[in-house]
Amino acid sequence: MEIMKLKPAFKDYLWGGTKLKQLYNKECSYDILAETWEVSTHKDGPSIIATGEYAGSTLPAYIEKVGKDVLGTKGKTFESFPMLVKFIDAKGSLSIQVHPDNEYAKRVEHEYGKTEMWYVLQADEGACLYFGTNREVSKEEFKAKIEDNTLLDVLKKVPVKKGDVFFIEAGTIHAIGAGIVICEIQQNSNSTYRVYDFGRVGADGKPRELHIEKALDVSNLKPLESDFKPCGKTEQHEGYDVTMLGTCEYFTTYLYHAEAGCKLHVDEESFAALIVLEGEGTIQKDLSFAKGDSFFIPAGYGDVEIKGNCQFVLARV
Repeated sequence: MEIMKLKPAFKDYLWGGTKLKQLYNKECSYDILAETWEVSTHKDGPSIIATGEYAGSTLPAYIEKVGKDVLGTKGKTFESFPMLVKFIDAKGSLSIQVHPDNEYAKRVEHEYGKTEMWYVLQADEGACLYFGTNREVSKEEFKAKIEDNTLLDVLKKVPVKKGDVFFIEAGTIHAIGAGIVICEIQQNSNSTYRVYDFGRVGADGKPRELHIEKALDVSNLKPLESDFKPCGKTEQHEGYDVTMLGTCEYFTTYLYHAEAGCKLHVDEESFAALIVLEGEGTIQKDLSFAKGDSFFIPAGYGDVEIKGNCQFVLARV
């Protein structure tokens, strides 16, 4: 059993920028790098194992070969790998969109629905995003506002700063605004229904496809309340602290700040996905890491020693 560094899958969506290459050490030939899928078994972009016995294999191929016990007693209860972890650089605004829940997605898209959580890494001055509606809206009004280009009038616009946490349940209308970099932990799904795209066109010069009827089926059109802060209190330990950022059936996410290092314990219940946000150092003395690196730690691995001044996200079931 070994800890494995991962190589991400790359996405060059038109709204992306260059910060993931400049600031998070992503080596990619794309001029625009919108997303890196850091810990992924999804068919649209699986991670590649970079170190150890299984170097060169995809993460899903590794799990298929060694068996689902590496996911843990909780992790292996799911039909497929339960989460997907990304970095996202929104140089431009993403489309206004919504994701289906499990029941709808499995019936229509043949995969999980998509609940997600964003931890804001950077935000330009004045950056904002959209989170649900600012008042209750009927489906008829929602559709009419999409058609007459006034949808933004009924969406809740939220100022964004570094350290904010957004928990986006399936069915929530949302969009990441321009000038925001996030770490996203989500269900293992790529089902997205685009409802408004600011009049943009794709690489082919044509407007990108909208999915209005599906969005009408799944959208929650009542206002949602949130303070956009971590769901748990910060726990102080000797030399480091840890904060629970968000939790749901599919993932629980923690933020660690370590002055010189810390120790983790990966038990039999779940694997751990570790994503380095700041700093550099070593894991188990011989596996080096730097800002932007990601790791898969099999369930039942036991004690993990991390050395270095660093900040990282840890996600588990």
